[in-house]
Amino acid sequence: MGFFSIKKKKYVTLTTTTNENPVTNGVTDNEIDQNKDDKLSSPLWVKCPECNEIIYKEDIESNLNKCTSCNYYFYMSPQERIQLLIDDTTFVEFDNNLCSNDPLLFPEYTDKYKIAVEKTENNSAVLSGTGEINKIKVSIAILNFAFMGGSMGSVVGEKITRAIERGYNENIPVIVISTSGGARMQEGIFSLMQMAKTSSSIERLKDKGIPFISIPLNPTTGGITASFAMLGDFNITEPGALIGFAGPRVIEQTIKQKLPEGFQKSEFLQKFGMIDIITKREEMKETLTKLLTCTTLGRDW
Repeated sequence: MGFFSIKKKKYVTLTTTTNENPVTNGVTDNEIDQNKDDKLSSPLWVKCPECNEIIYKEDIESNLNKCTSCNYYFYMSPQERIQLLIDDTTFVEFDNNLCSNDPLLFPEYTDKYKIAVEKTENNSAVLSGTGEINKIKVSIAILNFAFMGGSMGSVVGEKITRAIERGYNENIPVIVISTSGGARMQEGIFSLMQMAKTSSSIERLKDKGIPFISIPLNPTTGGITASFAMLGDFNITEPGALIGFAGPRVIEQTIKQKLPEGFQKSEFLQKFGMIDIITKREEMKETLTKLLTCTTLGRDW
């Protein structure tokens, strides 16, 4: 348990062009275009991938990691999400000592895992604990896309399950914020088992009548979407988020048809009932406060 300092996100350099997607460690073949900048950094400037404007880096950071020209949503780390949503000094971290092993002796997995730990200064791809949102206590877990694409292995599944069970035992709402490429291929069936494990713990939570709020963000794909990310009593996201199982390109190649415009983006999913609420980043805490206030009034858990 403990507190932490915020580590600022690195952005894309203006002098290098590349088609490489650096987030491939342990991620499925889903079409993910978020965070192409992880291996590239510029000390002062950022080129927005949406509008191609060149923007002073500190201006984006002071704008909740949004483009000051077109409002494109850049990545936020779990620590930044905590700072955005949780009341000051109320967050207490749990289960930070859990680390993945290499059950399948997958080639180079141990080395890649160590690199992810050093890069993010975290032991896994999820940050979990308890805190207060405008004085309402919650159990919260936040996936970290910078840690092997936020992929779900046995430790990630365990930490999310413990966060849900913490809500069950303490009778407090549970919030899970997802940004992930899916199940972690290096752990094979051990990763896939986490889909059933997390989903069953959510069912226990719902049987007790405790609210579960899922916040899938850009991108949320693969086994994460196919399990806990779409099981919320409320599914909330930000504008323009890519949420799906396989990526659009993979689907088009499979069915040999052109997909509708905006397919798998949050606005499209809300239209067809998979997303309940789309809220701006700066309004997320207020939106959660309203939902938590309504769902906790007169509770008899």
